Amino acid sequence: MTVHDRIRCFNTADTYPEQDLSNDLAQAVVADGTVYLRGQIGQDLDTRESVGVGDVAAQAEKAMANIAMLLEESGSRLDEIVKITVYLTDIRYREPVYRTMGRWLKGVHYVSTGLVVSALARPEWLVEIDATAVIPAERRAEAAARRQEAGA
Repeated sequence: MTVHDRIRCFNTADTYPEQDLSNDLAQAVVADGTVYLRGQIGQDLDTRESVGVGDVAAQAEKAMANIAMLLEESGSRLDEIVKITVYLTDIRYREPVYRTMGRWLKGVHYVSTGLVVSALARPEWLVEIDATAVIPAERRAEAAARRQEAGA
């Protein structure tokens, strides 16, 4: 039987009170050594406050900080990222966002897809970044034990 650890579970009724939604989600799911992250935006995961409103580079910085934090909580690391998808609300945001990502992911050599979309879940959000990482086989038991201790 496959065990899926869910990290930072929440309901969208709490996250998006202005919308008539009630979906049970998680910020990260670990399944068979693969870490799947929910798309990260310029939002503090603890307070749900938007960060960097009007500043795409600041939003990308917070999204990358969230990714690093969620990977750590999952037992993974930035250098174990294998795939990133970037959603931009304006093609002109590409350079500041990718420069920010480049600082966080220097030397990682992941695969990436970039998309320009008409909007994200909230109008103040300008960029969303989701990532997939793989925990090496030799660290999976240790990572699972850490998640168990943390209550994942």
